Amino acid sequence: MTDSQTPRAGGAAEPSRTTRPTRSAGSASPAASAGPSKGTVAALTAALLAACVAFQLNASMLSPALVTMARQLNTDESTIGLSQTLFFTLAALFSLFLPRLSDIYGRRRVLMGMMATMLVGSVVAALAVNVGMLFAGRIIQGVTGPVVPICLLMLRHEISDPRRYGAAMGLITAVNGGIAGVDALLGGWLATHFGFRSLFWVIAGVTVVALAMLAKWGVESRPSRGTRMDWFGVIPLVVSVASILTAFNEAGKLAEASWPVVIGGVVVAFAAFGVFLAVESRIREPLIQPRLLARRATWALLLTTLLTMTGVFAAVNGLVMSLAQNPDAGFGLEADFASLIFLTPYALVGWIVGPFSGRLAPVLGYRRMLQIGLVGTIVASGLMGLVGVRSLPVLIAVTVLIGITYAGMGNIMLNGLGIVLSPASNPGFLPGLNAGAFNLGSGLSFALLPGLQVALTASTGSALTGYSGGILLGTVLTILAFGVSFLIPRPTQAEVNAASA
Repeated sequence: MTDSQTPRAGGAAEPSRTTRPTRSAGSASPAASAGPSKGTVAALTAALLAACVAFQLNASMLSPALVTMARQLNTDESTIGLSQTLFFTLAALFSLFLPRLSDIYGRRRVLMGMMATMLVGSVVAALAVNVGMLFAGRIIQGVTGPVVPICLLMLRHEISDPRRYGAAMGLITAVNGGIAGVDALLGGWLATHFGFRSLFWVIAGVTVVALAMLAKWGVESRPSRGTRMDWFGVIPLVVSVASILTAFNEAGKLAEASWPVVIGGVVVAFAAFGVFLAVESRIREPLIQPRLLARRATWALLLTTLLTMTGVFAAVNGLVMSLAQNPDAGFGLEADFASLIFLTPYALVGWIVGPFSGRLAPVLGYRRMLQIGLVGTIVASGLMGLVGVRSLPVLIAVTVLIGITYAGMGNIMLNGLGIVLSPASNPGFLPGLNAGAFNLGSGLSFALLPGLQVALTASTGSALTGYSGGILLGTVLTILAFGVSFLIPRPTQAEVNAASA
């Protein structure tokens, strides 16, 4: 039986997850009254959105404040940048196993524990008097890495109507692209007028609000109650991903990179993953059954996510911002103005489009919506690399278009597919691995695209050729992602007949 035929591929029909009677999408049967009311779902969605906003502030609001942080802590920007690396690395590692832990011990319980930990980390960072204390705070905050996947799993458990779930999923996941662009602007303003510590106090305040909302409106679900957590499998998997992330981060330093560290990281990563597979094949209740890794629903989605992130992330967040500020080859813009005209519209359109694409996904198909987004991203990044590098209006326009097609569509669908394609027997495993693929792709993107840009600039003597080549490499990788996406099985149980829409 193929992946597209197995009932578990959609990850929707799980009798053990709920006592509510099942019904077809759009049905008005009496069974519908057994489900949660719209008010209950709205309150839950608001609580989960607050949790995701609190997490996203950790990821995006601090970027404009890095210079201020370096000055106030008497260090350099490179050292402060390491605090961001530590946060994202820890976020990736905890994403590998906390979704599964939430299946076993309760999603609301684990999510509230993560938010409480975020609060502690925010306070530590806000009180930081030196770089070490700041690092400690950011490391503690990194525990919250899988906030979005766990929130989506909680929504999936409560919302049986595919279209209502899709709209809520789009709203929640759109936060990943930034909070309508306001977060970065607010971060810069707060850092300028009140210092970097004010940012962490704001994050702490939002976290307290999220905790209160989760305590009041959060709904518990434990689909794998009674299962033992496979800590023996967690250790080699975390070592494997940590090693490959270390290798990517080191490679991203380009000429200053220590290539023995890069090669050693890759070797350790493969060796640790081999140990992980050996452990999983012998343990009674594994973190991830090896047969699940062989499903097309698993490897095709993870590969698509990896290629997409590698192709898009550094193009927008790295090369475009660098070109915009480059006084010789680029447009010589100030950093804050560049963020305002590029990153703010990019995040804003993603926030607007996300709920609509989520609503359409169950009707038109998750995979089809993903492919529409990828095609749009390919066209936009191709124009960016060929024309946008020489024209500021075109560069702005295509960046906004990528905000629509990637932040508002592709990113939403990739996250959503991680939920609806995860098997009923282990619903947290694929969202966790998919979160890891997002982070791996981000690291690989900043190693490959700027690396090619620097190499081409040095070999041709033309910075514009370097920027164009780096962006077009991202286009090629996104084309590969589009090709692989055809191998992702259709999550039929999470979709409805378009005629019933």
